[in-house]
Amino acid sequence: MALELPALPYAYDALAPFMSKETLEFHHDKHHQAYVTNGNNLLKDSPMASLSIEEICKKAFADKAAGLVNNVGQHYNHIHFWSWMKKGGGGNKLPAKLAKAVDSDLGGFDKMRTDFVQAGMTQFGSGWCWIAVKDGKLVIMKTPNGENPLMHGASPILGCDVWEHSYYIDYRNARQKYLEAFVDSLVNWEYVEAMHAKA
Repeated sequence: MALELPALPYAYDALAPFMSKETLEFHHDKHHQAYVTNGNNLLKDSPMASLSIEEICKKAFADKAAGLVNNVGQHYNHIHFWSWMKKGGGGNKLPAKLAKAVDSDLGGFDKMRTDFVQAGMTQFGSGWCWIAVKDGKLVIMKTPNGENPLMHGASPILGCDVWEHSYYIDYRNARQKYLEAFVDSLVNWEYVEAMHAKA
């Protein structure tokens, strides 16, 4: 199964001013494309090539195949990252079922927001912060580089990219401001809810 770069589900300038057209052009067209290209090259003669992207993520991690972990992991992460954002998203506007799970498992929206931003702030270097389902409950996680919750026995329902290329054009070194803008103004909660229903 060849990896393919998905089109963005909105115009390049749709997320401004929280994420600029320039960031999306670089991040989607250059960075994500590179993960697809590298991932396909690594999968070319691999027995993993016939697996689903989720299975490749898990198997590559179990096999300590660092190149696949980072490139296929990043491809998986970014396929969802673009859909985890929308124009006019974010804020405390969660669908009812998701809101209920956030209240019972993560101590409510405000605590979830604080803990999610904190996870992103304390991920040293490049990586991601997540809300994932593990053992039937929502948890906040963080992972380095291209790793994701699938590799750690959990199902991601929301992730935020804290690699510098994700925010440096718009926020310079202010990672916290970027994370807050992501939760407050960008998250597509309906997509999160759909992933939660599947998890």
